[in-house]
Amino acid sequence: MKDIVNFFFETGMLKHAKRSGWWLINVKDPENIAEHSFRTAVIGYFLAKLENVDADKVVKMCLFHDLHESRVNDLHKVGQRYIDFKKGERKASKDQMRNLGKPGKEIYSLNEEFQKKESKEANVAKDADYVECAVQAKEYIEIGHKDAQNWIDNCKKCIKTESGKKLLSLIDKTSSNNWWRNLKKIER
Repeated sequence: MKDIVNFFFETGMLKHAKRSGWWLINVKDPENIAEHSFRTAVIGYFLAKLENVDADKVVKMCLFHDLHESRVNDLHKVGQRYIDFKKGERKASKDQMRNLGKPGKEIYSLNEEFQKKESKEANVAKDADYVECAVQAKEYIEIGHKDAQNWIDNCKKCIKTESGKKLLSLIDKTSSNNWWRNLKKIER
């Protein structure tokens, strides 16, 4: 049980580790990995329902897909050109899960399936990861980081599911502030 408790504290590191890709376009305080993983899991749930696959499995993949970054941090795609980051991610993930018993084996197995895109659920989870990046990019565009459009454009090239493609098209056309505009109560 002590290893599990230590793991809980380790996952807290994801609240402090920032998503590094956004620094390339001068986002000074980008979202952290925990925030990204949470919204990815929410998106994964809806994508799984839309694609009629196992939502519980997709949500788990999305929730756990970046756990290794508590050890290796997040490295943007420019940095990944120069080192084998995938190898480091897999080693960190294996080490993290080693002493966590059956749950650790399940998480490691789900992460391997996610990384290899070995199932419909893995492809849906990966699409959820891309869709979350597009949502975040849209939010950054709207506060002045116009180069974040590059993330949306790149996500369009990677999305595999029909539902993911439709969501991405809507994200690109929708203001991130639409959700609250009709909720404001104005007294007359």
